[in-house]
Amino acid sequence: MNLLGKTAIVTGGSSGIGESIVRLFAANGANVVIADWNEQEGVRLADDLTSSGYHVAAVKADVSKEMDVSALIQGTLHRFGQLDILVNNAAVILPKFLEDVEEEEWDRLFAINMKSVYLMVKHSLPYLKASRGAIVNMASLNGLVGQQMNPVYAATKGGLIALTKSLALDYASNGIRVNCICPAGVSTPLLQSWIQEQADPHATIQALNDMHPIGRPATSEEIAQAALFLASPQSGFITGVALPVDGGASLGY
Repeated sequence: MNLLGKTAIVTGGSSGIGESIVRLFAANGANVVIADWNEQEGVRLADDLTSSGYHVAAVKADVSKEMDVSALIQGTLHRFGQLDILVNNAAVILPKFLEDVEEEEWDRLFAINMKSVYLMVKHSLPYLKASRGAIVNMASLNGLVGQQMNPVYAATKGGLIALTKSLALDYASNGIRVNCICPAGVSTPLLQSWIQEQADPHATIQALNDMHPIGRPATSEEIAQAALFLASPQSGFITGVALPVDGGASLGY
């Protein structure tokens, strides 16, 4: 198994892409800590996996708050003794034109989508240096090409791509690899919520299918496979990459 004996933290790990990453990492031998504000869902997933013999723990945490992040890291070390992989997956969206965005909404999006990554990396670095570990950030195709009526989300994901590349340079000498994944549409509760907020949800679904040359959005399991690759020794010479996993959506044909 690719991650046997490794310990990973997955933020936003109780649903959607995060849940799929947790399940796949556990199945590949990792100890996994689910970090999520939704304690009930985190515990549900942890109980499900531990009952199957996997080593998974759930921690309630608001990863945009430094106190919660510090406690999360220390709790992980107390439980599993090391930290090898950090997956920064927690995120929210804000499908609005810029003139309709309130200042509090802007601040909330940047806190969850960007500040959380800063805090998680900052507090994880001493332990990732010791393990010569890997960081996988969940960016978005929106951070590469933008998206209509989603400018704040796109801005956070573009910033995350730039942060990923800078961190890859800063910590390559410590043996830490830093990469990010840039999905297009992914069939998750987050996407379903966004679809229902559109004027014509049925037409939005068709448009999502049409924007992917493969003919559909990704499954969360397909994105998790990319995360597994970037976290594992199979990508040992890859760092600073913003990997589109988009069914061809970025090709523009």
